[in-house]
Amino acid sequence: MTDVGIFASIALIPFVIKVFLGMLSDRVNLFGLGYRKPYILLGLVVQTLCLIVVPFIDPGSAYWSFVAVAFVLQMGMALYDTCTDGLALDTTPEDEKGTIQTFMVGGRALGVVITSLVVGLIAERVSWAAVFWLLAAITVVPIPLVLRMREADRPVERAFDWSAFGAFKNGVVIALAGLGFVFFFIIAGTNQLVNPFLEAEYGISLTQAGLYTAVWGVGVVLGSIVGGRMIDRIGDRRATWIALGIALAGTLVLALTSGPVMAWVVVALFGLAYGTYQTVYFALAMAHTDPRIAASMFSILMAVTNVAQGAGMGVSGVLADIAGFRWTFVLLAVLNVLAIPLMPAVFGRQKAVVADGMEA
Repeated sequence: MTDVGIFASIALIPFVIKVFLGMLSDRVNLFGLGYRKPYILLGLVVQTLCLIVVPFIDPGSAYWSFVAVAFVLQMGMALYDTCTDGLALDTTPEDEKGTIQTFMVGGRALGVVITSLVVGLIAERVSWAAVFWLLAAITVVPIPLVLRMREADRPVERAFDWSAFGAFKNGVVIALAGLGFVFFFIIAGTNQLVNPFLEAEYGISLTQAGLYTAVWGVGVVLGSIVGGRMIDRIGDRRATWIALGIALAGTLVLALTSGPVMAWVVVALFGLAYGTYQTVYFALAMAHTDPRIAASMFSILMAVTNVAQGAGMGVSGVLADIAGFRWTFVLLAVLNVLAIPLMPAVFGRQKAVVADGMEA
């Protein structure tokens, strides 16, 4: 698990440094094709090529070569991810930020559901090479859709402006970044351990692991719907508090898993917590992003969460080796309380009242 944690942390580095990719996208209309479209295409091509190459590297005997290819693959993924976020920020109305994040978080989770249903089966009955080549083929699917996309001209008021980075001096933005660090440290560190925990405790097969992951993905989809609707309907403050409570419960209950049957419910509940946490935080980040540096600022906030994910996966892997899976789940659940002191800084100490009388 320590090796797995190190690998995952290094592979996430591109998502930590993707702020520079966001700046490039905000500033440079590449070949006159747009600020988002050409970068999305480039990222998809890089990911496809890496997925084709991966099966030719044995991670056991060539660990660092495997890590290097994963790093490049993640660079391609970080590029199209950042520019897709930028496109969403360019086009989404303020009152629909929860809805768009439902589609984005839920869409990613639905992809996990679809692939996890077949990945374990293909790995066991065909080969791991077939798995990676299938993923490469899936990566090609959105390319025609991107080629058909037309970007609108950027208005003057949304033109890149270095002074907009002054937003990061704002206490609310700093507190929001801290909140994201806590959220993602816990949720990523926990998520990494779920299938290894079930394999160690109950000896599940790769096919069973895929089915559990599919159930987790369904939970994430439901969580994205819950988080998005809460943000749009009851306001940011209440939605965040509820997400915090769901995450604490969803993480803690993993430690109480009594068998593989109960695990189906537990994994789904954790998926719900995972999806709710992500959707709520991403929507909050959208609300605090300056449109002049949309991809840059959002990617900086995301970079903080990716540092947190790398740290969380590294720490949770080591803790699992030292203290065991169950006590690690308990500790990660308790760490949710670190988010509580940050709440007043993000939302203010006074209750904000909107037109319908509900707390914002």
